[in-house]
Amino acid sequence: MAYETLELTQEGAVARLTLNRPHALNALSRKMVSELEDFLSRLRDDRKTRVVVIRGAGRAFCAGLDLKEQNAGDSEALGSSATGTYEVQRRMSDLVVAIRRVPQPFIAAIKGPACGGGFALALASDVRLAGESARMNAAFIRIGLTACDMGVSYFLPRAVGTSVASELLLTGRFIDARRALATGLVSEMVPDAELDAAADKLAREMAETSPLGLRLTKECLNVSVDAGSLEQAIAVEDRNQTLCVQAGYLDEGARAFVQKRAPRFAERA
Repeated sequence: MAYETLELTQEGAVARLTLNRPHALNALSRKMVSELEDFLSRLRDDRKTRVVVIRGAGRAFCAGLDLKEQNAGDSEALGSSATGTYEVQRRMSDLVVAIRRVPQPFIAAIKGPACGGGFALALASDVRLAGESARMNAAFIRIGLTACDMGVSYFLPRAVGTSVASELLLTGRFIDARRALATGLVSEMVPDAELDAAADKLAREMAETSPLGLRLTKECLNVSVDAGSLEQAIAVEDRNQTLCVQAGYLDEGARAFVQKRAPRFAERA
């Protein structure tokens, strides 16, 4: 697909999704939201793509909502009525739901600002890597809204705990890359120049696993975070292991282990 605000490239099983409005720090315009909706809707049935790396063009990941578009007097930006505003709000929020529902893991490669909706897109990703310039905040509270938007109130305390989450959400303070690493908000911090290579390396490692095992692992992690008991989590794990065995992936994995070679996993119907 050719997009105006997104750049999409493919290398094997890895898709690189670049938010491509560098002149606006990759802020979320109506057009970008529509194109993200289209991209995410296509992923569910995309067997070729097994991992997605999401990044921003230029010096930012994503500055959040395009406030210039909102202030241009266009009533479509956030809606001219309560119903219209709610519909626009849900379109934004549904982006993070879609990221969690698609079977492909998302790796967010963050450099520069990731604010508001950009912070939400990063939090919805399965793994976050930070360049040294990365700085993130729940900017919503600084522009007359609440800080709890687009799933941030769900994801952030699960990532860093309630105290740090409360500090960041109640103030709109920025968290820099170093502190993000220390609190577990990101998995790795690297120089900006090495960020893309680090994300690609992680994506390739994921893509080397069995297609079904990778999808079911993402699903099980998401379910287990909210599982009401150990037994509920184990029930999902047992189901997923049974599916992988029946699909034949264990046979190839075991042969590769005995033969001391890399497994050759292929997509199966």
